[in-house]
Amino acid sequence: MPVHNSYIAEIFNRVADLLEIKGGNLFRIRAYRNAARTIEGLSKSVADLVDQEKDLRNLPGIGKDLGDKIKKIVKTGSLPLLKELEKELPPDLPNLMKIQGLGPRKVKALFEKLGVRSIGSLRKAAQEKKIQKLYGFGRSTEQSILEELNRIKKKGGEKERVKISIAEQIAKPLLAYLMKAEGIKNLEVAGSYRRRKETVGDLDILATCKKGSEIIDRFVKYDEVNKILAQGKTKSSVVLRSGLQVDLRIVPQISYGSALHYFTGAKEHNIAVRKMGVKKELKVNEYGVFKGKKRIAGKTEKEVYEQIGLSYIEPELRENRGELEAAAKKSLPRLIVLDDIKGDLHVHTMSTDGHNPLEEMVGAAKKRGYEYLAITDHSKHTSVARGLDVKRLMAQIEKIDKLGQKLGGIRILKSIELDILEDGSLDLPDDVLKELDLVVCSIHYKFNLSRDKQTKRVIRAMDNLFFNIFAHPTGRLINERRPYDINMEEVMKAANQRGCFVELNAHPDRLDLNDIDCKMAKDLGVKVVLSTDAHRIDDLDLMRFGIGQARRGWLEAKDVLNTRNWKELKNILKRN
Repeated sequence: MPVHNSYIAEIFNRVADLLEIKGGNLFRIRAYRNAARTIEGLSKSVADLVDQEKDLRNLPGIGKDLGDKIKKIVKTGSLPLLKELEKELPPDLPNLMKIQGLGPRKVKALFEKLGVRSIGSLRKAAQEKKIQKLYGFGRSTEQSILEELNRIKKKGGEKERVKISIAEQIAKPLLAYLMKAEGIKNLEVAGSYRRRKETVGDLDILATCKKGSEIIDRFVKYDEVNKILAQGKTKSSVVLRSGLQVDLRIVPQISYGSALHYFTGAKEHNIAVRKMGVKKELKVNEYGVFKGKKRIAGKTEKEVYEQIGLSYIEPELRENRGELEAAAKKSLPRLIVLDDIKGDLHVHTMSTDGHNPLEEMVGAAKKRGYEYLAITDHSKHTSVARGLDVKRLMAQIEKIDKLGQKLGGIRILKSIELDILEDGSLDLPDDVLKELDLVVCSIHYKFNLSRDKQTKRVIRAMDNLFFNIFAHPTGRLINERRPYDINMEEVMKAANQRGCFVELNAHPDRLDLNDIDCKMAKDLGVKVVLSTDAHRIDDLDLMRFGIGQARRGWLEAKDVLNTRNWKELKNILKRN
């Protein structure tokens, strides 16, 4: 069984959750979480490194003990420590930490005082009004727990979609495996994966091949297949050990374009295309474009669109949100690409919670061809990340200046990720902030403020002339934490009036802004900053996920701040 990075990371995160609920050593817990983040963010397979007998201690934050545990997971598919912890504590307890407002201490209290072991028993305790009687909870906490549980119930137990980064880790080796089948001509993943949605429900793979190719047989024999749902001559469906369903379809070369269009979707886009075809007395389906019984297009997607009078529409735009009208008017945006990015404006080092020293992060950015890199370690309020106080920040500024004089070819920008406090003030004084090239501001606590208070909090912070960029603006973690309640339209209008900018955080756990808010920023004339929030060297490569999200939000290079060179950027950042 192939062991994906996401699987190893999931085990380490689960260990950290259970240790945290137990009240274990904070440094040990942090080591597991950091290792999980390192592994999940790697572009290479950790299992391959183990098979090649590489020294895992070369990975950031991985020592001998964690390296040995990784080897154990790769070789056996499990970790004895996790099994031991699950014997001591109910295995469903970490799921309670996904409920907004329930951290490890509260989960531990619920378990020890009320015997809460699962979502079901949590609901029962809340309904019986037992939770509000516990120290540190109260009636409002109990009510918010019930509201969150009702929200989950309304979802009807639907299967959780996987993050695009995890889907990519699964799809790439599978495609590489299938490409080894004889006679393959085309092979591509369609669906929401191709549209670069932030989460993926399943994988739809389309193939064209020579007659007699054994790709279907090869597909169902893939090591990771857990269950074969269907197997035919042109289609097969399987469920992988990860739980993800994968459908493989073989289509004729003459229909490849129309099939790729159809299975890429979205459904609403496809329906609108078919309706446009009907107006021209054409039939558009997965087999081609037909005039009566005659096929007049279908080999490529471009010719499918041309037959109904449209320019080619990039997959990321296919959501029926105005792209068809724009294509008809030849006014589609020229979407941003990775090569447009000139630098990263949100990066951490070992000075706070990063895993590489300043010199290594700068060197990695230079290697990627960046013109500049902003060092944005946390400010003092984020104590869990060992945030910088004034003295340590000034020392870092001096260090950056010295490195900048020594290292050519890239400009190191002095910055900080500054906490926005509850009252809208900033975490460090202005006489320190004036020494920086730019200031990245974010919310790391008090997520539960009302919509009005949260919105005013951010706008009040923007009134400070040293505020430049609002980072990860809704605070969400995909599949883990809902966005806090904030009026993004009001925030963006305020940013536009004050000369501030909003970040699209490219980390696949966040992808915050979402695609809808990216489009709103474009429409309101607010420039977006595309940054990785990198905590290690490999995180710099996560920019590709931000590019996918930006493209879904109709963003062009001109809409993104860090497509400018430093001279232009410096002038834009100045606030009067």
